[in-house]
Amino acid sequence: MHKLDTRPKMVLIKEVVRENEQVTTLVLDASVGAEPGQFVNVWIPSLNEKPFSVAMDDGKEMRLSVAAVGPFSNALCDKKVGEKIGVRGPFGTKFKFEEGEHLALLAGGYGAAPLYFLASEAAKKGCTVEFIVGARSKGFLLNVEKARELGVNVHVATDDGSEGSKGYNTEVLAKILDEGGIDCVYTVGPEVMMYKAAQMAKEKGVRAQISVERYMKCGMGLCGNCCLDGEGAPTCVKGPVMDLEKVLDSPEFGHYHRDQLGNKHNF
Repeated sequence: MHKLDTRPKMVLIKEVVRENEQVTTLVLDASVGAEPGQFVNVWIPSLNEKPFSVAMDDGKEMRLSVAAVGPFSNALCDKKVGEKIGVRGPFGTKFKFEEGEHLALLAGGYGAAPLYFLASEAAKKGCTVEFIVGARSKGFLLNVEKARELGVNVHVATDDGSEGSKGYNTEVLAKILDEGGIDCVYTVGPEVMMYKAAQMAKEKGVRAQISVERYMKCGMGLCGNCCLDGEGAPTCVKGPVMDLEKVLDSPEFGHYHRDQLGNKHNF
């Protein structure tokens, strides 16, 4: 049992893996006891601290799959083996499932990192897993081969048709839901995609768990930066994993989000 420590712990980077054109995975010589869906705050001294979903935690080491999209994430992707970064957590809620269930996992882009973690744990519990991955093109796909090695059912969709079916991954999800038998939908990725998946699951009467990403700073529900309009509770504590009823009841989710200053930005 890991005791939550809210102070950053400096941990060693033992391996750096270039996953695709955008994503780098850092393998850390430490475990925080994270479960699928949870996140940690990563600290680079003299730069900043940012939250990242945990891509894997096996009790001995932890993996973070980072997309280079800004100054902090680029600095993190440039880290070398032997360097150290600060980590605190794990924070937030986790994905839940029952042994033997039939699960549909919908990943957009680097959302395939935390959902691979979920797929690996669900496979161990005898679940049937539909692992649906979408990306702009083949070069941005993540964890497709690793998911196949788990023995789960892998479905790929790319915008340009360079691998798998051409189009959106939500179209693949629609076909799977039409076939019936899905107990729960799980989704991580662009919010517009997740919003559509939640609506589709609701229409079919299927449970869904959505990873809600907001500007999470403290990770403990103190600063209020990540509160979701309508829900009112900080998503770092009540989320990031939330049931579809909560996210669809929010006037914010799928429509707009707030930046670090609280200003609204429409999707």
